[in-house]
Amino acid sequence: MGLNSRIKSLIFACCSILSIGAIAGFASSRQNEKICKKVSIKIDNEYNNYFIGDKEVRGLLTREGERKLEGLPNQNIDLKNLEKRIESHKFVKDAEVYRGLDGNIQVFVKQNRPIARIIRSDQDVYIDAEGNILPLSDRYTARVIPITKSALIKPTDRGFFKDSLGHSYLSLLQFIENDEFWKAQLAQMHIDGKGKVSFLPQVGEHIIEFGKPDKVEEKFKKLAILYKEVLPTMGWERYKRVNVEYEDQIICE
Repeated sequence: MGLNSRIKSLIFACCSILSIGAIAGFASSRQNEKICKKVSIKIDNEYNNYFIGDKEVRGLLTREGERKLEGLPNQNIDLKNLEKRIESHKFVKDAEVYRGLDGNIQVFVKQNRPIARIIRSDQDVYIDAEGNILPLSDRYTARVIPITKSALIKPTDRGFFKDSLGHSYLSLLQFIENDEFWKAQLAQMHIDGKGKVSFLPQVGEHIIEFGKPDKVEEKFKKLAILYKEVLPTMGWERYKRVNVEYEDQIICE
């Protein structure tokens, strides 16, 4: 009796699996036969970036209008290939292309986010949060901290911030980007031939000599004391030079 029950249960389970498979196959077949009538595009704009718009995305999807998706059956639309096309754009960090139950195509685009801009005679580019080089855009100019670099530091398409040495500079930029006070306060960053960093502030005539991009939090804590407790009392024009390079001291002249 127990054996017969197990056999019946096994047969029932097999039949159920076959039935589900048949239904899924039928649904997939019907889905593939559906015609794409509309392409909907959503571009993530969390950081108020405007480097790519609906027109540019449609151009990437259709190869600049050569192959429109509207009117095509789903089986003739390669979703992964469409994602790769969109992600080939420098200002696209990630793209997701999928079809709805109605057979229409849905596109979601996440933009890349510049956190700084290198400006010098032989190089004018953005840097993103991962240290990648991004080109300038005709559509939009990002409000990020500009960086000038000594001529002794050669420009590179891979990015000065991608190697082991440059990672510390990238960490410094990430710290500034994530701190609302310093992001608003620092107007410009310079890297000299020895790799030392200095800043020009938005308020005041002084130069902030930061030194090498190490002990970042400690140095900014010292600067915060100066900016929040000393300069408001002494006056923002009091000093021409502020140095936080050395441990446990601030030099003001």
